[in-house]
Amino acid sequence: MKKRYIILLAAVVSLAACKKIQNGFQSDFIRYKDNNLYAKRGLILYQSDRINADGSTPPYTYKMLNLRKADGSPAPVEFKTSYDITVFKAGQSFDATTDTTVELLNKKREKISALPMYFNETSGQLTFNKASANLPLGQYVFDVQMTNPTGTKLFKSLATINVVDPTTDDLFVITDDVANGFNDVTGSVTPMRNPIITCTKVNNNGARVILKMVDKNGRTFNPKNGEIIKRGDRPTFENYAKFNPVIKTDTAMICDFEIAPFPLTKYVTPTTDWGFLMYYRIPSTYAKIDNFPTNVGFSVNPRWSWQLKLEGTYVIQVQFPDVTKK
Repeated sequence: MKKRYIILLAAVVSLAACKKIQNGFQSDFIRYKDNNLYAKRGLILYQSDRINADGSTPPYTYKMLNLRKADGSPAPVEFKTSYDITVFKAGQSFDATTDTTVELLNKKREKISALPMYFNETSGQLTFNKASANLPLGQYVFDVQMTNPTGTKLFKSLATINVVDPTTDDLFVITDDVANGFNDVTGSVTPMRNPIITCTKVNNNGARVILKMVDKNGRTFNPKNGEIIKRGDRPTFENYAKFNPVIKTDTAMICDFEIAPFPLTKYVTPTTDWGFLMYYRIPSTYAKIDNFPTNVGFSVNPRWSWQLKLEGTYVIQVQFPDVTKK
């Protein structure tokens, strides 16, 4: 009996030895933290989260397959088209103390041809760059193929890419108080309603800001004609125009700022850190103030502080809600 038991046990062990042992685990439930991914067109860099492998045995690799529109039709060719973008060379970055001219700045920069989107086959992350400005708005679905030591699985419609425009907050921020005051000929100051500042992106070309000042009816003050002037030794637009001079036209002051953010650096004097503040004056000759006597000269004295975060062409408008242009 004992001999028969030993023979039976040997047979069981032999059978187990012949059975293939599963080499690891591959989940059926891999996912992104949020399967709605957002690509804000034209931002310098945006990266999605990694794919959560849900405990699957490493190493694993991913492939993006069948990128398509939400309605199932093929994705537009822009996803597979390379575009020229300007970037800093490897190991280079902006240095405010040495990069003082366009020529010096350009020694650190180069144009490269880049796809607007890259898929990392190790992490599953999607990376979008400035070339994403060329992607059509919309929703795009894709499948992911995952391979690890256990084999390969296809995960259909794993995530949706939402190509959207950046919000105003992505492009523009007011960085300090906006204020205004009437200054009469005696030097006394009376507060006025704060200016309304708006930023409108015109296009993705270049790096240009067009600064306009308008009255409550939208009539533009003329900086070229002296309708907008400096306020003593306080900083103005020109103090932040690091690479190119400010151009004054009949309707605006224009600066080609070359590189975002703009302003790049704060304006600091031996006695004062001005941050990004700008101060201006519109003489009483050119402006009438609501509810103030017309026989006394009151000038308009606005100040503001803002920063653009991305290259492109923008109109920044400063409107005075209680001022009428004469």
